[in-house]
Amino acid sequence: MARNTFAVGLVGVTGYTGMEMLRCLLHHPDFELTIVTSRQEAGKSVARLFPQLAGTHLGQLTISEPDMDRLAADCDLVFLAVPHGTAMRMAAELIQRGVKVVDLSADFRLKSQDVFEQWYNCRHEAPDLLQGAVYGLPELYATEIAQARLVANPGCYPTSVLLGLFPALQAGLVHSRDIVADSKSGASGAGRGAKVGTLFCEVSDTFKAYGLGTHRHTPEIDQEVSRMTGQTVQVSFNPHLLPINRGILTTLYTTASGHTTLEGLCQAYEDFDRDHPWIRVQPQGTLPELKNVRGTMYCDIGLVLDQRTGRVIIVSVIDNLCRGASGQALANANLMCGLPLTAGLDLPALVP
Repeated sequence: MARNTFAVGLVGVTGYTGMEMLRCLLHHPDFELTIVTSRQEAGKSVARLFPQLAGTHLGQLTISEPDMDRLAADCDLVFLAVPHGTAMRMAAELIQRGVKVVDLSADFRLKSQDVFEQWYNCRHEAPDLLQGAVYGLPELYATEIAQARLVANPGCYPTSVLLGLFPALQAGLVHSRDIVADSKSGASGAGRGAKVGTLFCEVSDTFKAYGLGTHRHTPEIDQEVSRMTGQTVQVSFNPHLLPINRGILTTLYTTASGHTTLEGLCQAYEDFDRDHPWIRVQPQGTLPELKNVRGTMYCDIGLVLDQRTGRVIIVSVIDNLCRGASGQALANANLMCGLPLTAGLDLPALVP
């Protein structure tokens, strides 16, 4: 193996996040994907499962069943793209054996065991790891991520909400009370499993809200906004399903503080943009569109100060599969392995 190359494994290759991880890893300069696993598809080549990878080095890999002994022996870092409740057991064993882990499930995002068990309706089997797991939003926690053994990859909706809110909250330009996050996601956010609600005829040519007041990303958003502000905050999070494949558009409704101006607001976001390569603040009078971030790590942000209502309205758009899941997991792995944050992730938008 070449010097400075890290061997990585991917547990759970068959879902949309697994597919996206393969796309992102295909040309990564420092990561060599050595193990891909799936219980249902074990024995097949990656190319047989994903013909778009035929003729590539990743397409030649053979999918195997998850084997903790092999993963621990052959990998420096493992991505867990498995359902919640499954990742916690795997992560605990791998970490105990000296392997770094990026978990794409929800198992380690919440610091409170009680809150996790309330919202996910299952017992947490590795509660001793909750406090030590680092929340994997690089713009906020890069230093901690670089030192972590276990990173909890954020949810896709929370990524769009938190990146949109942070500069305004940090600068004291909006109040932390009465924040409304109105989010719309493409159908891939529901996963690849067959469900009536995401069948073509159920999604196409319609638009609907779902999970109002009950969506499992709600406590994650509350936890991190509370951490930003140093006070207990509850955000009204309202998800909707768009009749598109991928992407999230979040409109954030906040109340301006007494001294907020449009110039000051734009300056706060431009300062944030300057320090973080994947934040792109739109010019005044321009709002972001999903087509410009599809398949990328970018979060495009548009700003409106409504003088009539005293509201700051923030529009935040990301690709749910790349920035909201697999690409972000890869960015976290870069930091954990001492690599540049952007290694392998300078991805242009998929057009059309």
